[in-house]
Amino acid sequence: MYKVFIDHRPVLFISAEELSTKYRSIYWEKDATNFNEIKKQLKGINIDNPLQIVCEDVKLAYKLCFQDFKKITAAGGIVESKDGFLLIKRKGMWDLPKGKINKKKETAEAGAIREVEEECGITSPTIDRFICKTIHSYKYKNDPVLKKTHWYYMHYEGNDELTPQEDEGITKVAWKSYKKMMEIRGRTFGSINEVLDQFKILITQK
Repeated sequence: MYKVFIDHRPVLFISAEELSTKYRSIYWEKDATNFNEIKKQLKGINIDNPLQIVCEDVKLAYKLCFQDFKKITAAGGIVESKDGFLLIKRKGMWDLPKGKINKKKETAEAGAIREVEEECGITSPTIDRFICKTIHSYKYKNDPVLKKTHWYYMHYEGNDELTPQEDEGITKVAWKSYKKMMEIRGRTFGSINEVLDQFKILITQK
């Protein structure tokens, strides 16, 4: 299965065996189904009601759907300290720190730490464990992009003053309680909702 957020809405590329009757579904047809046709089916789709794309060959359908997209790998995290959980505000919405990694020079883990440091002004957060991967599509300068982001649970023990990276469109950085962080679910970017859901599962199992 592949879960991709298109226009911030979850789309599942699944096999017939994975099909759920709870959610709306369409069938992948090689010569008829494509990204634009899928976008037309997104009305009424939200974080708790994904659109299912039923495929004979899930991997092939996923590749065909996004074959013309530029591929980007990113990393970020949920950072916890004695003051709470680290959130950033971007484009008027609360978000989690993340950014593109240099695949030739750094690992996803190193990229996640660097992006948190750059976007928030803190130094030396440490990774506790992996949370999940998310995939979402968007346009950059009218070109379609498919971004895969690696997410990590981190800890921070310092006292640096929080400083938003304004040239990345970040207007605010703040420590929030777990409750406040979870309350942004449904009011933030689509893939961030997924990270919050997976983090809740992760700490429940801890």
